[in-house]
Amino acid sequence: MAWVEKHGAGWRVRYHRSDGSIASEPGYTHPDSARDRAADIEYETRRGTFSDPRNAHTTFGEWVEIWTDAHDVAENTWAKYRSHLNNHIVPKFADMPLSDITHIKIKHWVKGLRRRLSDATVADIVTILSMILSEADDEGYISKNPCRRLKLNLDPSAPKDTATASVVRRIADRCDPDYRTLIITAAYTGMRWGELAGLQWHNVTLDGAATITIDKDKGALHEIGGRLELGPPKTPASARTLHLPPFLVGLLREHAARQFHDHVFTGPNDGLLRRGNFRSRIWQPAVAGHKQRGWAALQTGLTFHELRHTHKTWLNEDRVDKALQHQRLGHRMAGVEGIYSHVTPPMIDHLTTTLERRWRRSHPAPDTSSQG
Repeated sequence: MAWVEKHGAGWRVRYHRSDGSIASEPGYTHPDSARDRAADIEYETRRGTFSDPRNAHTTFGEWVEIWTDAHDVAENTWAKYRSHLNNHIVPKFADMPLSDITHIKIKHWVKGLRRRLSDATVADIVTILSMILSEADDEGYISKNPCRRLKLNLDPSAPKDTATASVVRRIADRCDPDYRTLIITAAYTGMRWGELAGLQWHNVTLDGAATITIDKDKGALHEIGGRLELGPPKTPASARTLHLPPFLVGLLREHAARQFHDHVFTGPNDGLLRRGNFRSRIWQPAVAGHKQRGWAALQTGLTFHELRHTHKTWLNEDRVDKALQHQRLGHRMAGVEGIYSHVTPPMIDHLTTTLERRWRRSHPAPDTSSQG
């Protein structure tokens, strides 16, 4: 219930808060204005949309603490959130009341970010801020999310590169045998880096229907603040079984004979793989060339992750069924098609046969290129 009272030289609106206390909004110079506000409060209360004005005075820093306590994501995701919050978002907005964070202030802040950071990083930062403010809106702390309809006009991301089977093989052949098998496995399964680095032998079957299983609880190796930790793969759909073509079974058997570690792929001295070390010491020289080793560039700019894009492209070229493509890459197929499409043994046979054929046709010419 809301009502109007005479207050000093003007009028005020009073109403009961949900905690039983009585709120007061003074400053109305005419009783009609006060009555209109009281009617609005009554209407919003009946609809469940009324927001206590005190909430808007909560600072962003205070709200982030509330939001953080309630938000539940994987630890590696939290590491990303913390980095953007601590380095960019909280320093700007921590002491600002939520009601003072406006659309135009955010646009101005984003303009400054874009002078210093890549568009992809800016998009990540704004997404986190919008998520936080959207929940403030849901909880009645603000009347709307000021990030709503924020047009960033970001440059489109560069198209992903892919490689032919021959190029993949030439890259792999430049590496030590263990890394060679890692690279070929990545290209012919579409596994993510963390899934490969976290793969353990008990999840690999090389007899009968040869498969790799991505465990739902410990199917990926995560790097969190410099610490390596086994945990779930990227999404629930990423927990999956991958069928292997015969040639890859043979390579993994040879690899198993050399490898005496629980993990299938390891770094120097049987240490766990670190993405940055692998990229700088193994991957970059193999793809971009290495003068001292007499290697010319093969496909400068190709990233290890783009082997996953390469695998998807090969599946398209070989007309692998879409249901199996989604399953193999750890994606959930959307809509009715996702409900009624299923992977069958003939689809799997077609997949492994075409991958085997692609490998056999990939014999590269001798790597005689050099830097002179």
